[in-house]
Amino acid sequence: MSGERLVNTENQESSSNENFISKKVDINVLLNKVRTEKKKEKFENIIFVCLVASVIVVTGIIVSL
Repeated sequence: MSGERLVNTENQESSSNENFISKKVDINVLLNKVRTEKKKEKFENIIFVCLVASVIVVTGIIVSL
């Protein structure tokens, strides 16, 4: 029993170490994600500014009548 447990824990430790070693981070992937998020935020900000400007214009037209 104890021999089996020892072997099992060694196998688990080696497999978990392999998972950490095999995972690599590609900086280009991360940079692309950041760029797409910035583009999305910029687009949302432009839409928001356009909506605010249109509300101001419509309110000005209504008040001038």
